[in-house]
Amino acid sequence: MNQAALEKTVWFRNDSARDAFSIKSDTELFSPDRIRAVRRFHKSVPRFQPTPLVSLPQLAGYLGVSSIHVKDESYRCGLNAFKVLGASHGIARALAQRLGMEGDTLDLSPFTDPDMRQAMRSVTLVTATDGNHGRAVAWMAEQLECRSVVFMPRGSSPLRVESIRQHGAKASVIDGNYDDAVERAAGLAEKNGWLLIQDTARPGYEEIPAWIMQGYAVMIDEACEQMGNQVPSHVFAQCGVGSFAAAIQAYLIQKYGHERPVFVVVEPTRAACYFKSITSEARLPVRVHGDMDTIMAGLACGEPSRSAWEILKDYADMFVACPDAVAMRGMRALGNPLPGDAKIISGESGAVTLGLTMEIAENDALKPLREELGMNAASRLLFFSTEGDTDPEAYRRIVGAPGRGT
Repeated sequence: MNQAALEKTVWFRNDSARDAFSIKSDTELFSPDRIRAVRRFHKSVPRFQPTPLVSLPQLAGYLGVSSIHVKDESYRCGLNAFKVLGASHGIARALAQRLGMEGDTLDLSPFTDPDMRQAMRSVTLVTATDGNHGRAVAWMAEQLECRSVVFMPRGSSPLRVESIRQHGAKASVIDGNYDDAVERAAGLAEKNGWLLIQDTARPGYEEIPAWIMQGYAVMIDEACEQMGNQVPSHVFAQCGVGSFAAAIQAYLIQKYGHERPVFVVVEPTRAACYFKSITSEARLPVRVHGDMDTIMAGLACGEPSRSAWEILKDYADMFVACPDAVAMRGMRALGNPLPGDAKIISGESGAVTLGLTMEIAENDALKPLREELGMNAASRLLFFSTEGDTDPEAYRRIVGAPGRGT
């Protein structure tokens, strides 16, 4: 029997998540006021518009919950994924700092000055990616006339590599995994004086990841605005290095405090660095080694971001690790909706949370998880489809229908 057949969904309930008597200072960067300032910055980003929040009432009824809402990031700036939210904000803030601009630059207009453009042509942005983040960095570098260098892990989709090169980046696939690519990018940034744009925080590299995370939190601010008075009871967030999930959770803590929704962190079983970390005896970050061979390329990360870990270990209610089949089920459900529901084109990393919820509702082996989550007929579930069909061939093969392409 192969490895995939042996995998199963596992979970850990973080009982201490509701014990905190005070809100930690590391969530203050994600207050609604701060994130609305980031939204004002995003208005200066080309093609920026809020993405749709899609209601799926028929699926909600089928799964026995009150409502299901999915934030569809396949429409973000024409890039088919959410990553530009963080890359644009992180790059603008980092460039402003490097080029000596005064104050917090929350607008792209200063970068249009001819002298500033000339200065930016001497700047090289460097990053590591499984696809979406690298494309966002390359796209933003293209807008600002910077150079960009992108490293990708072994096994990266040729289509994702080409989508990055189309924006003028020098993209290459290394003989190593995602974490090896991060180390390569960081090493060359230090050696060559390049500007590292990564959402993985580590000692001595925390400011830029925080700016990127603030960009990610715009998704939840938009979603809360779009939901109006309807507050979700459960929020599901997929997790790679953890920066996206931690940004969403930190915002919810700032907005709702102890009355915040139940928060569920979801990873691939083959790259479950958060699940392994939270269940370790020392409860410290644990690195997963090897190729992390999962179809969820955007989540194939072996080491938690330190700043994200500090937030999620204290406040996330549930950590779940899923096999690839769960993500595929979510893709098919969103791409072939029940009559009356809208179609959502969602990639492997974007659909795993919805796939998990379907498994929770229908798989008897996961009935204890449903009970521990408190999911019932009154539950209001919020999901983030963080990418569209960023690998169109894989999407067609899994869903059985064409997507929109990248």
